[in-house]
Amino acid sequence: MSAQQPALSTWARWRKAAEVYHDRKQLIILLMGFSSGMPFLLTGSVLSYWMIKLDVDLTTIGVFGLVGIPYAFKFAWAPLVDRMPLPLLDGWLGRRRSWMLVTQFGILLSTLLLAFSNPSAASWLTAVAAVGVAFFSATQDIAIDAYRIEILHDDEQGAGSATTQLGYRIALWIVDAMALLLPSFLPWPAVLCLIAALVLVGVVTTFLAEEPTSALPVPSSAEGWFKEAAIRPFAEFVAYRGWVVILLFALLYKYGDALGGSMARPFYVQMGFSGPEIFGVTKTFGVVSTILGGLVGGVLVARYGIFKSLFVAGILQAVTNLLFSWQAEAGHDIVVLTFAITADNFTGALGGVAFVAYLSSLCTAGMAGTQYALLTSLMAFGRTALSAGGGWLAAHTGWTVFWIITTLLAIPGLLLLLWLWRVTEKETPPSEQKEGQ
Repeated sequence: MSAQQPALSTWARWRKAAEVYHDRKQLIILLMGFSSGMPFLLTGSVLSYWMIKLDVDLTTIGVFGLVGIPYAFKFAWAPLVDRMPLPLLDGWLGRRRSWMLVTQFGILLSTLLLAFSNPSAASWLTAVAAVGVAFFSATQDIAIDAYRIEILHDDEQGAGSATTQLGYRIALWIVDAMALLLPSFLPWPAVLCLIAALVLVGVVTTFLAEEPTSALPVPSSAEGWFKEAAIRPFAEFVAYRGWVVILLFALLYKYGDALGGSMARPFYVQMGFSGPEIFGVTKTFGVVSTILGGLVGGVLVARYGIFKSLFVAGILQAVTNLLFSWQAEAGHDIVVLTFAITADNFTGALGGVAFVAYLSSLCTAGMAGTQYALLTSLMAFGRTALSAGGGWLAAHTGWTVFWIITTLLAIPGLLLLLWLWRVTEKETPPSEQKEGQ
């Protein structure tokens, strides 16, 4: 019996870690993740699909890719979301929920305007509506991310990022399915109006949620407001020891994955896979493994802490890139593709949850919207720019070597992680260090 005791103890610790999902706050965050994901495709694949169906020329469709630019620069107005109270609503709902409600109605009205525009006859109106959707969606993301960070304790951040991603991906799946299937039976304005109705999920959630008690007071002068809202969040982040290393780590941790992801579709096509084959694998095995990876990632962070989870997930998400080298050698083999995508999506989601939990842990209550928007906007922009050479690299090395290189590119990020881990442990009192971290 004594030999079995360690196994029972380990199982009990894992079960306790999984209990982090039982909190009502996680359900609220799941629904907020849905609200955050709902408008995203309206400025991307759904919009381009609608336009190509109306025979809009490819040049115009390409230019319309710029309507999503508010997502890359949301940190510029994040201080307003953090520190500016909205008249009437702030006293009723609080800082975070009042901004959520306003942005949700902004998304609703912008989507309805998009529905009744005509990209082939008056593309300027479609562009205005799409930019409106992106702006209000990006602003809602600021408020929702800040809410998640401030309402949860440090040991709940991993589960919070997992449930956020789950809700987000459910929304993407539903909106994508509606846009692909419903136009066969309904006109596009009706389809977009039905998609707009999904905003009500976020509105209801906003009223059901509890406001975090972290809103900072409004400064009395314009100079004080600028210092507190626009300068202090960045100054507090720069005060972190090794803040440059933190930025480099955030840039490089998933760089190999980002580089590989930028060339995934061309790789599949050159391996001879058809559109239905790619869709079938990515939208079934890929989506399921992503959801499972996210949920397991939340438990992993709760059980072992952020840094150990980041390290393990970082190694796994790098190693699974080698499966695509196997695919390059195997050619058109649907079994290998299924295995590679399933493993890659699972480990990518695992690392994504730990990564979001880490970025969340760096943010200060009351100014989390600005700090988190800065980290995610800057890093997303940087990773996109650094991945631009993926096509050139694949063309000059071949696919097998290309995927090996994406694996090796994980090493700098992991070395930076080890440095941050060591520094953090030195500065954290033993009594505050999580068990197993």
